[in-house]
Amino acid sequence: MAAPLLEARGINKAFPGVLALRGVDFVLQRGEVVALIGENGAGKSTLMKVLAGVHTPDAGELRLDGVALRLSGPAEALRLGIALIHQELSLCDNLTVAGALFLGAELRRGPFLREAAMAAAATAVLHRLGLEVSPQTLVGALSPGQKQLLEIARALRAEARVLIMDEPTSSLTQVEAERLFAVVHELKARGVGIVYITHRLGEVARVADRVVGLRDGRNSGELRRDDIDHARMVSLMVGRELSLQRRTPHPPGEVVLRVVGLRTAAFAAHAVDLELRAGEVVGIAGLLGAGRSELLRALFGADRAVAGSIEVAGQRLVDHDPRAAATAGLVLLPEDRKSQGLILPMSVRENLSLPTLRRRGRWLDRRYERELGARSWRELDLHGGNDQVGAGALSGGNQQKIVLGKWLAASPKVLLLDEPTRGVDVGARAEIYARLHALAGSGLAILFVSSELEEVLALADRVLVLHQGRLAGSLRRDEADEQRIMMLATAAESA
Repeated sequence: MAAPLLEARGINKAFPGVLALRGVDFVLQRGEVVALIGENGAGKSTLMKVLAGVHTPDAGELRLDGVALRLSGPAEALRLGIALIHQELSLCDNLTVAGALFLGAELRRGPFLREAAMAAAATAVLHRLGLEVSPQTLVGALSPGQKQLLEIARALRAEARVLIMDEPTSSLTQVEAERLFAVVHELKARGVGIVYITHRLGEVARVADRVVGLRDGRNSGELRRDDIDHARMVSLMVGRELSLQRRTPHPPGEVVLRVVGLRTAAFAAHAVDLELRAGEVVGIAGLLGAGRSELLRALFGADRAVAGSIEVAGQRLVDHDPRAAATAGLVLLPEDRKSQGLILPMSVRENLSLPTLRRRGRWLDRRYERELGARSWRELDLHGGNDQVGAGALSGGNQQKIVLGKWLAASPKVLLLDEPTRGVDVGARAEIYARLHALAGSGLAILFVSSELEEVLALADRVLVLHQGRLAGSLRRDEADEQRIMMLATAAESA
């Protein structure tokens, strides 16, 4: 019997104060897709970084084609055909798309770059993923979803034998995700072994031949293809049953957000009108590039609006920037929590107090900071240390709770959420849903963007659908379903 393509046995890995992996075993065959599941902090990303040479294990053994392997770093792993697509994007914004694709493997003729050849090769691999951008486009000009596709394209260009995907669809809409699934099946047929890490359990049944679970840094079990279902996967992850029930709506209150004729810089040709009432939860759906994030950022003042008016609780925002919006009670949880929502080297306590800093004379009010940190740590049910640890040391789910907590301390009237459960495990997702249900019940108005239609349907009282910056339709709760939303998102009908 042929040796497995990639094998890990008895892997241990510790970081200061944390034992991330404890005797973990993992096997990947040729032409196999293995889904690795577990809650945030279970050790999934650490294991993948060990397999890809980012981390050296403290104990245990790696084998490739049956041969013992000790990787000196990611470059050696890639040379051997092991490619890792990180959950957190690792692209250089100042490079072109072609430059990013060939970084470290540039095509040359003597001392000169073969730019035309790289551009042609880049166009071909981007086309496979449906990413129709020019190879000369700067990476910094791409949306988060486009950057995610570019990360995947880098691994495809390298013709990897082992492809490790860490949350590959976290920034993709349903259409883009479907294209990715087709690429996964194509690579599998060519004998590539694929490790697929995701918190979207609905995707696992689409792509996985086998499921491996991790819990608290240990193997928690395995499921074969015929045994894969939602309940069994949740049991592997958390050891308890979780259900994501559709929110019970409450009668909305007065209008707290009124937007008239808003035109964003990205979609200046289309004006958006909307109203949001106290206690109402409104979801924004649409394909990648439809203008969903741009709308939220323009509402918050993070991006320039070229026309239109915004009123919060009857007061028009005149000097429209994030400070004025937050002062009026309009706050935003951005799509990228690490670069836009948190200051990672700072403590949880310091991050939580940023929007509501208080002073005692010339000095910061450290007593307020300590009290807020301790109270928020309990109320948000944070895990992994205490409120004095660095925010960057916590899992994605805990980080998202911190971003939410810092704005709740400011007593907002309107909460804007951009992909509120991106990269968050099923347990933390259920906690975030419950928190949003309670906030809406207390009268907070919530406007959120999500690429997951299941999430939109579970949370929203109304659904607004955008198509290329235009409001293509508005659906009441009793009208909304996945088919109707997708019809509007693709401009196949109007409502």
